[in-house]
Amino acid sequence: MINNKNKRTYANELTERNEGEEITIGGWLEDIRDIGSIIFGTIRDNTGLIQIIIKKENQDVFNRIKTIPRQSAMLVDGVINSSKAKDFKVEIKVSKIEIVSEAKSKLPIDPTGRVNSSLDGRLDSRALDLRNPNITAIFKIRHQTIQSIRESFIEQGFLEVTTPKIIGQAAEGGSTLFELNYFNDKAYLAQSPQLYKEQLTLALDKVFEINSFYRAEKSHTTRHLNEFTSVDIEAAFYDEKKVMKVCEKMIKHTINEINKRSNEDLEKLEHVLPKINGPFKEVTYEKAIEDLKGTDSETEMGEDLSDSALKKLGEIHKEFYFITRWPIKLKPFYIKADGEFSPSFDLMYGALELASGGTRISNREELEKRITESGLKKESFESHLRTYDWGMPPHSGWGFGLDRFLMVLTGKKNVREVVLYPREQSRLLP
Repeated sequence: MINNKNKRTYANELTERNEGEEITIGGWLEDIRDIGSIIFGTIRDNTGLIQIIIKKENQDVFNRIKTIPRQSAMLVDGVINSSKAKDFKVEIKVSKIEIVSEAKSKLPIDPTGRVNSSLDGRLDSRALDLRNPNITAIFKIRHQTIQSIRESFIEQGFLEVTTPKIIGQAAEGGSTLFELNYFNDKAYLAQSPQLYKEQLTLALDKVFEINSFYRAEKSHTTRHLNEFTSVDIEAAFYDEKKVMKVCEKMIKHTINEINKRSNEDLEKLEHVLPKINGPFKEVTYEKAIEDLKGTDSETEMGEDLSDSALKKLGEIHKEFYFITRWPIKLKPFYIKADGEFSPSFDLMYGALELASGGTRISNREELEKRITESGLKKESFESHLRTYDWGMPPHSGWGFGLDRFLMVLTGKKNVREVVLYPREQSRLLP
């Protein structure tokens, strides 16, 4: 027996081996079809779909099911029978139904996906949108992605940490910070865990964090959000090459695990994950500038790479690749300098930037100089700077955009598709 009586069973647990068993299933009514003496229906839960049959001899249930609006939440008691339907191996002969919560007959969107809705319309009714199994598949893959990333870090000897999200100093200046009143003092929402994770290498050696961060950017693109999930690492006695390998291992492990564990969800999305052959390609910033010569995205040495330039590079260098040795003037103050360049990198997937990182400054005097050169006030970083007097080890790390990675893993072109309740300039609800 799958269950004791009155204990809920899930749709994906039911097979022909359960024929003759009495079960209770909970879910929402998706469809009913009345053919006279028998009514066929389908109940969906978050694991799948099961067919139910109600015979006319069960008069009360037979009459009641006809009046129930689709998408109503309900419990169904019945006996498992083999099914002749091509889409179901078993079905439930219903003995009793209980309406837990009746849906309104006019819903804002069609959660079966048969009637298309705009993305904004779906996001306005996100909880209902998630009843669409193709939408659910995205977030099952997201769950598996986070689990696989965590596995990769633990296997590589990293310790998971959680840094503050209400901060008193900025990691990269104040232009993209959300400011708030903190008991009559000025505070900000963290835009990254950068300074904290660097401090933690002092004692914890290798750390990682998977968490939400905030940027007050007024962007209107398909890849930017104001609240986003970042995957961050920092490692003592690692240089940029070593942390690049950590990133590469994480991505390869994650893609392998999703191919193994999420194949049904990938099929729903009609998406095939990228195949990775060998190590990720490394392209220096100088080589990228050369690649752009003669194109309509030609870029001067020392300039940042525009969206159009990255798109052109993505056409040349397919799938995952690193752009390395960026000019130091294009990197944050905590990145170590190597002349006019830096031991830094961005990880790309085609035209999409996924990660940015490099070797950090581990000397206080050098860091103070870079802070000043960046136009920031040294006094604002005093609590961070003093940790450099306590034996700060050399260290490197990176930040990685989980939401953008999910676009790659699900084939979606808009980052809002892969976030449950996206936050952007024009959206604060639901």
